[in-house]
Amino acid sequence: MQKDVPTLRTATNADAPAVREMVFAILHEYGLQPDPAETDADLTNIEEFYRNGWFAVLEQNGQIIGSVGLLPVSKGTVELRKMYLRPEHRRQGMGRRMLEAAIAKARELGARKVVLGTAAVLVEAVALYEWFGFRKSDECHPAARCDQVWEMEITR
Repeated sequence: MQKDVPTLRTATNADAPAVREMVFAILHEYGLQPDPAETDADLTNIEEFYRNGWFAVLEQNGQIIGSVGLLPVSKGTVELRKMYLRPEHRRQGMGRRMLEAAIAKARELGARKVVLGTAAVLVEAVALYEWFGFRKSDECHPAARCDQVWEMEITR
């Protein structure tokens, strides 16, 4: 049986349960705790939370295998949020593909800078951000599980 090519598409609230399951499973994989009441509350009503931004899922064979979001945080700056990829799909270029799409969307949204918070234990993600040109910031992130903040200036 041939696998479908993964498709990145804008998420809807119908995707929310599957996205939450995936994100929470990945957090547990790395020993991090989901925070459905605060940090992960955006996954309850994706359409409302990201109405001024963008949230997409990577789907293959009817299964959500990845997610990525952008949320404007100030004039010219967006936060990259909820970029996750199921373990069996890592190291195949899909994370890079999602990040490239997010940067292109950030430009469309008029952003000049992308910021993100992450945890050092998410080694694959940290390596991708660094490879892509993000630089570590001295800023603190409000989410307890994020011990690193990264940022990147983007050009139009």
